[in-house]
Amino acid sequence: MPGIDESLLEAMRVPGARGALVVDWISGLALGAVGEAPGGDPEATAAETAELARLSMESGTLAPADDGLPGPGKEPPVQDLILTTADAYHLLRFVITTFDSTVFLYLWLDRADGNLALARIRLAEMADRLVLG
Repeated sequence: MPGIDESLLEAMRVPGARGALVVDWISGLALGAVGEAPGGDPEATAAETAELARLSMESGTLAPADDGLPGPGKEPPVQDLILTTADAYHLLRFVITTFDSTVFLYLWLDRADGNLALARIRLAEMADRLVLG
């Protein structure tokens, strides 16, 4: 089972990948980074994408009606987020962990060279195999 570094390197093998992060959406901290980051700052990218993740997880509209927030070993209420810009796709895939499930994988994908469907499938597979700790 791959850890953070192995998962990030695997993410960079997705066609069109420009950069990847593993982020804790509660703190906004990058737990790992590889490649480029939008704006050139991986820490700023981690903090800003964490805001999107937090908003989606805490949303009464997007999250299921049960209790909304993830817990230990519990599936997150939102599986992934896809943000499309003129030249890129930004994918966030939430990771189920045995402790608190507050981590997501982020992939910055070039729109001209990337395949969004393939990237989403690969990110889901990586999230399922990722071992933290």
